[in-house]
This record gives sequence, structure tokens and C-alpha cells, in this order.
Amino acid sequence: MKTISMTLALIFAFTSFIYSQGIAGTNAKYEYRYLIDMPTAGVLNKGFVGVTSDVLPGGDLIERIEVGVFDNVSFGISYGGLNIIGAGSPKWYGYPGIDFRFRIINETVNMPALTLGFDSQGKGEYFDSTSRYAVKSPGFFAAASKNFAFMGYLSLHGELNYSLESKDGDDFVDLRVGCEKTLGADVSIIGEYDFAFNDNATRYYGSGNGYLNIGIRWSIGSGFTLGFDLRDLLDNKKWSPTTADRALRLEYIKSIF
Repeated sequence: MKTISMTLALIFAFTSFIYSQGIAGTNAKYEYRYLIDMPTAGVLNKGFVGVTSDVLPGGDLIERIEVGVFDNVSFGISYGGLNIIGAGSPKWYGYPGIDFRFRIINETVNMPALTLGFDSQGKGEYFDSTSRYAVKSPGFFAAASKNFAFMGYLSLHGELNYSLESKDGDDFVDLRVGCEKTLGADVSIIGEYDFAFNDNATRYYGSGNGYLNIGIRWSIGSGFTLGFDLRDLLDNKKWSPTTADRALRLEYIKSIF
């Protein structure tokens, strides 16, 4: 009986350890730094490394590595290209993206967290004629995030950004809003809406509907989070014949100490 009790205790402890990490669910230990495309006010803790893989349509694969260098300060670098997954020759991006963020206000009972940052990594095809990605990079951004206890947790996010990809003639400040709702200990659903104020005045790219994206996140193991996204549900993009895109995300976070 004692052996059985010890075995059950070890199983319980191991299971709690495995499923109490990741960014999804009420047992999440790490913050969202992005919902889908939208930066949040989340920052990697000092001494932690995050590795994220985004798999998008067209064989698009983007790899990102981030490091928490100081308290409330993180730095990242990313790189990818089209047709990485599939047949034929890959079309690599011309240069890597960089991501820097600094949280200037920590969240309190009455105040949201506020983070300033810069992210030059766009997504999808890179159009040389207008020097922009299909989904523009955030560029300079300010993001606010607030968490609430509501049948688990509900997180609300808002972000203003100015992308440096403005040679398409659509040079304007953009606004995005989003949310996360936990569904039990290990799963969350997320959604974001990009007003696309900087992507609605050209004849080739956005049609003016904005970008609506939804997704699900599942903490599958120690530091691992798996995600599945449906992107552009309002069929805003003109450069693709499809409506909603499907994408996968795998994220791993680990302390380097």
C-alpha cells in the first residue's frame, strides 16, 4: 500500500510538473509575447530563452529565438522564408528580423502592463517591388496587457505600431486589439483584430476589412506550447486566392541558469 501511494504521488508530481508550464491555460508559467501576429506587453524573464517556430501557408517557416537579458528587457532574432516546407527551391528572406522590448510599467490591480518595443519580422511573401512582407512587421510598437480572473483567466491586449514597411504608399500608424481566455489548466483560445490602417490604401494588398485571426494554444509539456491558428477570417488580403489561412506554432521556453 505504501509503494502504491508513493507511486501515485510521484505520478501526480510528475504530471503537475509537465503540465504546469507553457503559456496556455490557468497553469501557465510564462507570458504571451505575441498572440498570433500581434505583440503583447509580455517579456521573457531574465535568464530565460524562448524558441518559436511558425509554419504558415506556402511552406513559410519562421524561426525566432528570444532571450531575457535583464529584468523586463528581452531581445530576439528571427529568420525564415517561403517554400521551406514542401518541394522546390526555398525562397529565403533577404535579412533576419530583430525584436527588442522593454516593459516600462508592470501590471498592477488597477493598471495594465505597458511595453515598448521594435520588431522587424513580417510574415508571408516578401514583395521586392514595395519592400514589404505580405503581413507587415510591427516595427515600433507600444503594447498594453491586463489580466482578469473570470472563469479561469481573461487577458485583454491592445497595441499601437508603426511599421517601417511603408514604400507601398500606405504609411500610417496601425492599431490591434486581442484577447486570451483560458479553458482549463492547459488550454487557451486567443483572438486578435488588426485594423490594418497601414494596409488598406493600395490596390494589391489589403482590401480594408482588417485582419481577424483566432487560435488555440495547448501546453503540451515542460516549457512546450503547441498552437493552431486560423488567419484572415475576413478575407482582407488581395494577394492570395484563399480565404482563411491555417498555421501552426510551436514554442519552447527554458531557463539557461
